[in-house]
Amino acid sequence: MTRSTPAEMRPKRARKVRAPLADRVGPGRNASESPLAWLFNRRDRDGNPLIGEAEFNAGERLRADFWFAQMSPNVTQSWSVTASTGSGRRGAHAADQADNVIAAAERVRRALDAVGPELAGILIDVCGHLNGLEEIERRARWPQRSAKLVLGIALSALARHYGLISEAPAAPRTARVRHWGANDYRPAIDAG
Repeated sequence: MTRSTPAEMRPKRARKVRAPLADRVGPGRNASESPLAWLFNRRDRDGNPLIGEAEFNAGERLRADFWFAQMSPNVTQSWSVTASTGSGRRGAHAADQADNVIAAAERVRRALDAVGPELAGILIDVCGHLNGLEEIERRARWPQRSAKLVLGIALSALARHYGLISEAPAAPRTARVRHWGANDYRPAIDAG
């Protein structure tokens, strides 16, 4: 028969103390694998980044959704939990994860619809498949350095879709004076 010790005499377990949300460090990111990080870290002649922070964040958000939605091509067999069929708790977790994957795929689809079919291709290549700009230019037979311009336009449209850049208000059109005259003035056409 074993004797139990009173609760006051038992050693207390140390509780894990979680850092506040603002102090937590997110998952590491390899900046050398992302063309967006390369563009964001490079500077132009005036010292400005080649893409702005809003464009970078929009591209990274699309990249995260693209990855989470499992839209990138698989080259090996998947051994993930979602691929297994199970019952009980693991099966419920897989169903929840499948819903999240479907939601991420829907977010990617809406973002690409918002930028339009002309710009969606370069976003998929750069943000989703992590292709370099030189490779995109070579494959599309574009002039050198043109992919950077097209990507900048696409990322701006994507940032606008995500609400990272506010819509620029349209400048009010001012009426031009076309002629001087009274309200009932009608010009005469010379037939000669």
